[in-house]
Amino acid sequence: VQLQASGGGLVQAGGSLRLSCAASGRTFSRYAMGWFRQAPGKEREFLARITWSGGSIYYADSVKGRFTISRDNVKNTVDLQMNSLKPEDTAVYYCAADKYGSTRSGDQDHWGQGTLVTVSS
Repeated sequence: VQLQASGGGLVQAGGSLRLSCAASGRTFSRYAMGWFRQAPGKEREFLARITWSGGSIYYADSVKGRFTISRDNVKNTVDLQMNSLKPEDTAVYYCAADKYGSTRSGDQDHWGQGTLVTVSS
């Protein structure tokens, strides 16, 4: 599976952005998908993950209630809707795929290239 993330940009605090991750390959629907981010000088942080069927979704506490993950197994995409953005959400955002729905970055099988989100105060 090859992943391509897009949708990053500059937004004011309180605003919204929608990130999208397009996957190539016929096995996309077999993977759980997740979003992570990495701010300068910090470790990569788990944000959200969705199982292959979409039946189970899990969020990190830092984004619960503000971010929403969704997927479309026909279009081979997984999106992250981000609302009420804060300056501390500034980071490079990555989509990732793994077969077991792990929230650990080291367990992911495939990564997108990252898209930069900058939230101004």
